Amino acid sequence: MIESLHSPHIARVKALIGSKGAKERREQGLFVAEGVQCAREALTSDNGPELKILYATETGLAKISELDLNSIDVVEVSDAVLKAMSDTVSPQGLISLCYKPEDNFSELATSGSSTFIYLHEIQDPGNAGTILRTADAMGISAVITSPDSVDMFSPKVVRSTAGSLWHIPVYEGVSFDRVDKQFAGIQKFLLSSHAKTSILDLTITGDCIAIFGNEARGLDASALGATVTEVTIPMAGRTESLNLSAAASIVMFTLSSKVAG
Repeated sequence: MIESLHSPHIARVKALIGSKGAKERREQGLFVAEGVQCAREALTSDNGPELKILYATETGLAKISELDLNSIDVVEVSDAVLKAMSDTVSPQGLISLCYKPEDNFSELATSGSSTFIYLHEIQDPGNAGTILRTADAMGISAVITSPDSVDMFSPKVVRSTAGSLWHIPVYEGVSFDRVDKQFAGIQKFLLSSHAKTSILDLTITGDCIAIFGNEARGLDASALGATVTEVTIPMAGRTESLNLSAAASIVMFTLSSKVAG
């Protein structure tokens, strides 16, 4: 068991979640996933990020005692060491060090009823994680982010996904121009508060891409340089707008019902 607060394991994990974490994650091809749910997904999922090392306290191991840990590298640590590694106020005793998946966007294909989410320069980790989690729940085929969007493997995003990173493919740093060229013939629509077409009136005829803009600036369809239908969420109440993740959740639920229907 590691008990020293000077252990190089602590420095390694802290580097991946610190202020320069994005650079470290990119260079090392690793990211950190805290908590019981992420550990369970990393240990049991056939898809998604592969587990490299599981750091665990005695209490943490007890929470996943039903799982087979013989084939993985488990490093037992003291409560103090795990707390020093953690990015949370109340650690759950489990920290998974995982390989970032090497998804090749050029290999992403449509099925005839695929639904993709494209996030353009979104910045809030909570929004990103919630959108990914909802995408998983609603059966979305993949989530794609533009350059200058939040790092989808940062600690806050990973926590917000509650394990959904192991269920749905994520493609980072993909320009919309590239998306449009790869999926030239499929339906694309952009959520906009200025649109006249309700998402409820949208007809889905096959594969589609739902586009969401930056939390503060939004996104103008003309800036995309492609044929995009602008849609809005009809609201009977008096609020002027919705939080991005809330709006995206409504759109994804609506899409899932249209595709299922």
